[in-house]
Amino acid sequence: MVFDALTWFGLAAVTLALIFYALERKGRIYIFGFGVANLLCAAYGFLQGAWPFGIIEIFYGVAAFYKFWTTKGG
Repeated sequence: MVFDALTWFGLAAVTLALIFYALERKGRIYIFGFGVANLLCAAYGFLQGAWPFGIIEIFYGVAAFYKFWTTKGG
């Protein structure tokens, strides 16, 4: 199996989302990172042609940014 650049981009985006999600309790910066990673996943979904996935990932990203802005502390 040969991976193209789009597949590597998607793999990186999903991996980042998983890592940042696991680290959310350690600080707000990880919540922000999770939001960014979700927007990268959305971009991957749209570029790949899976627009329902892209739309859902946008909602996840917005929810993460809302959590970032409403969470206090480190």
